[in-house]
Amino acid sequence: MPAPDPSPSDAPEPDPLAHERAHLTASRSALRAMREDAQALDIRDVTANWVNAVVLGAQIEERIKSLADLSHTPLFFGRLDYLHEVGADRAEGAEGERFYIGRRHVHDTDGDPMVIDWRAPVSQPFYRASRKDPLDVGLRRRFGYTGGELTAYEDEHLSDPTESARTSKLLQSEIERPRVGPMRDIVATIQPEQDEIVRSGLSGSVCVQGGPGTGKTAVGLHRVAYLLYAHRDRLARTGTLVIGPNKSFLHYIEQVLPALGELEVKQATVDDLVAVHGEVRGTDEADTAVIKGDARMVQVLRRALRSHVTVPAEPVVVVRGSRRWRIPAYEVEEIVGELLARDIRYGAAHDALPQRIAHAVLVRMEESGEAPDDRVQDAVARNPAVKAAVKAVWPAVDPAKLVLRLLSDADFLAEHAEGVLSADEQKRILWAKPARSVKSAKWSAADVVLLDEAADLIARTHSLGHVVLDEAQDLSPMQYRAVGRRCTTGSATVLGDLAQGTTPWATASWAEALRHLGKPEAAVEELTAGFRVPRDVIAYASRLLPAISPGLAPVSSVRESAGALAVRRVDAVTALTEAVVSACAEALRHEGSTGLIAADARVPELAAALTAAGHAYLSPGEETTAESRLTLVPASLAKGLEYDYVVLDEPAAVVSGEPDERTGLRRLYVALTRAVSGLTVIHAAPLPPALS
Repeated sequence: MPAPDPSPSDAPEPDPLAHERAHLTASRSALRAMREDAQALDIRDVTANWVNAVVLGAQIEERIKSLADLSHTPLFFGRLDYLHEVGADRAEGAEGERFYIGRRHVHDTDGDPMVIDWRAPVSQPFYRASRKDPLDVGLRRRFGYTGGELTAYEDEHLSDPTESARTSKLLQSEIERPRVGPMRDIVATIQPEQDEIVRSGLSGSVCVQGGPGTGKTAVGLHRVAYLLYAHRDRLARTGTLVIGPNKSFLHYIEQVLPALGELEVKQATVDDLVAVHGEVRGTDEADTAVIKGDARMVQVLRRALRSHVTVPAEPVVVVRGSRRWRIPAYEVEEIVGELLARDIRYGAAHDALPQRIAHAVLVRMEESGEAPDDRVQDAVARNPAVKAAVKAVWPAVDPAKLVLRLLSDADFLAEHAEGVLSADEQKRILWAKPARSVKSAKWSAADVVLLDEAADLIARTHSLGHVVLDEAQDLSPMQYRAVGRRCTTGSATVLGDLAQGTTPWATASWAEALRHLGKPEAAVEELTAGFRVPRDVIAYASRLLPAISPGLAPVSSVRESAGALAVRRVDAVTALTEAVVSACAEALRHEGSTGLIAADARVPELAAALTAAGHAYLSPGEETTAESRLTLVPASLAKGLEYDYVVLDEPAAVVSGEPDERTGLRRLYVALTRAVSGLTVIHAAPLPPALS
């Protein structure tokens, strides 16, 4: 592959920074030319019809969007100087090659690369090469930027035994850069253990257990970008989906993939996936939701659905012309039994039954000397007598009506939950006031997941090529099944932290979760190196681990930040809010974003106090800017978010705001680990014993 720059064997440039800036300028010009070429394409003479023209036009538009030059996003962030030509024999004296590594491929007018996509195989050593294994890399150069301008560089001579290893200041600076706005990509700072997960194959599913600040969410998103690069045609046909815990979280991460040049990946919550079946207008008590989310409900639904299949009481008599063809009831019963034994979906069996009956009729026609073909069989399958028999024996079932009856009819539920749910559990999931119809039903979130399960028992759910599931520890078994249905023929990347499970139905282990997801063979990888939360802060939060997730390894942070943690007690509850507002003002004197996290019940009082003090604040999901850097965050929505500075209001209130102590302590663990540069804890009540 020809290189646009001088080879590494050439004499070093007298002013490296000027040389690199010149290459950046030239690369931006080349990218602009690529975009102009795409805009100038004339497809009028190459499309056969208007449909082709629309499709090709849309593809060109996407190409133009992907070639946008984002002024504050570095076009390249690193450089590799190979000792030898990549892919060639390493002959003595052979010249090496130089590659600039960036977010997207850029080439000049001759087609020679000026920037190599970070996902290309030749870029991999940028993340994996080390002094122990330099991977034929002589020089790895990292670049530092300020406001989109290249301002610094840092070199590692990986093949030079005389150069001592040292921590990259540019790498550390990039990790610690203040957080303003939505989540950024980590393409310039991916670590070797993260890169192994990012570049793992499409055919296998991966589960990533990662504590706060280990980069698991970023790893999952970069894995999507990598898979789309490596398997673009396949995933273009089958689709990809990122599933997050709530809309605020999805809004926070939505700019990562576009910044990496991937514009077509869909995002959704689990509630969004199942919303097609019904609108959520009701709520459940926690213990009721736990039962409805239990995998045992699958057996209850299956029994209830199959109860609609009945034993035929009458023969099927088909009249064609002057002939009558009779299929006795016992033979129809045998056909029905065979379909039940195959355990295929209810709807598929419903569609197969008329064809099976019609086939039995054709056998009799052939025995009588006729020569019927497939058209005759289809006609017999549509015969009124056959249709009437199918309707009586294997009727069509509406999934919503099925679930409605289970939740409304105590006798129907008892019949099909016998030996599966206890009498008390059955009583808990029955509606106190049964709805009269599907339209009037006030479905809860757990009910709609049951609707999705019932719908899949009837007709197969469409499967995607790859699904990323983030904050997966909070899903119920039935929710895992709902996600798993969307990737039965594809693969999944599952991201989460068992210690941050804050729902009553949070999973106890990844083995259990993956079994419900339908991916028991998925590889489980653990990230324990923390790159976001300062060492003192993560050590303080990790005091909770023995109580919330015994046996889970604590995160080992690579970041030391003096004064990152402050725990302050006020003498009176009446002084608490004032102290919190004062701590926010103190945090806002620093550069970057500030998050005030509090128990949900405390948010209205704090909101009024901030307003009275003249501090404008945002809600979770609203984008921070240089002018608006303070976000008021209910503890229930803090998961997955991050702020440079966090002020945590009254830890005891965060714990007491949950149904049980373990869930409350897990919610507190989440709140304590949202800070990137500093955490201030303000409390009037005693700290939870597990923390103090």
